[in-house]
Amino acid sequence: MNLANQLTLLRVLLIPVIVLVFYLPYGWSYPVAAFIFALAGITDWLDGFIARRYNQSTAFGAFLDPVADKLMVASALVLLVQAHSTAWLTVPAVVIIGREIVISALREWMAELGERSNVAVSFIGKVKTAAQMVAITVLLAFPVDDRYWLIDVGYILLYMAAGLTLYSMILYLRAAWPSLKP
Repeated sequence: MNLANQLTLLRVLLIPVIVLVFYLPYGWSYPVAAFIFALAGITDWLDGFIARRYNQSTAFGAFLDPVADKLMVASALVLLVQAHSTAWLTVPAVVIIGREIVISALREWMAELGERSNVAVSFIGKVKTAAQMVAITVLLAFPVDDRYWLIDVGYILLYMAAGLTLYSMILYLRAAWPSLKP
């Protein structure tokens, strides 16, 4: 179990901590949950950097890293949908979670065909992830009834992430289409 894999595993272990802290009945629970989410997001970048830099890439890490990312984002979005209880947050959350399911299935299918490189992570996917992580961090940081301007920024970034999510899904499906045609 190398350092890169330990960081990925830490990200998975932080998910229930984020949920627990988010629901604590204290004023500080929201910013602390947001801080833990941001810390987990940083480990996503850090584990990849360490794996590449120090040649610590493993099959286990290649499996767990995207799973950890999707679990973390989906869990946080579910928290936010429940807390905000509005279509304005539910729609982009469904788009983001739905895309993750579609692309995960597509990558699995392409790997079975030996063509996984056709649906490798793109630059657009990285920008989408950055917007998504910042949006979720901001939205986790404040209670729903706060009318702080950063909440609006969080919503704007979440919609940007949802738009990039759809765009990147189209790019991935277009790249895989020749292998998917009957």
